[in-house]
Amino acid sequence: MALLLTIALAASAAGAPDQAAPSQPAQQVLRPYTINPGDDIEVYVWGEERLQRTIRILPDGTFSFPLVGKVNALGQLPTQIEDTITKGLASQYRGQVPQVTVSVRSPSGFQFTVAGKVKSPGTFTPGRYVNLLEAISYAGGPDEFASLDGVTIIRKSGNNLVTVRAKIGAAYKGGSAAKEISASAIPQVESGDTVIVP
Repeated sequence: MALLLTIALAASAAGAPDQAAPSQPAQQVLRPYTINPGDDIEVYVWGEERLQRTIRILPDGTFSFPLVGKVNALGQLPTQIEDTITKGLASQYRGQVPQVTVSVRSPSGFQFTVAGKVKSPGTFTPGRYVNLLEAISYAGGPDEFASLDGVTIIRKSGNNLVTVRAKIGAAYKGGSAAKEISASAIPQVESGDTVIVP
C-alpha cells in the first residue's frame, strides 16, 4: 500500500511541470491623452503668476495665451503645448524661459454619441478612452432587436466622414463564440464618434 502511494506521489510530481502555469493578464497599453475641443487645461509658467490660468479649448481646437497668441491644441499632447508656449515666450526673456507646465484639468471634450437600437441613446463623456463594447454599455447596452454584427462608427476626419464597421455579436453571446473575438475586432472609440447600432 505504501509502495502504491509512493508511486502515485512520484507520478503526480513528474506530471507537475507539464501543467500549464496560470497565465498573467496582458498589460493594457494606454495611449497618451490628446487634447479635444471643450477640454479644460491648466497652464502654469513657473515664477509668473500672471501667466497661470485655466483655459477652455475652443470648438476649433485652439486657445489664446498672453504673449504667445493663438495656440492650436487639437490632437496635441500636453507636452507639445508646453513646447509651443515655451517657444512663443522665448522673445520675452533674455535668458532661459521659465518652465511651462500644461495639465488636463477636465477631459470634458472627449465625447461620443450612441444612437440606434440601444436602451439609452445619447452623448457621453466618459473621462477616459473606451472601446466599442464599453461605448455601447454607456448607452445601457443593446436592445433585444439590435443587430450587433452591423454596428457602424461614423468618425470625423478633417472635413470628411469615415465609417468603421464592426461585428461584435459574438462578444455578447459569450461562451465559445466570444473566443472568436480579438482585440483588433473591437475598435477604440475616438472623440466625436457616432456609434450606430442597427
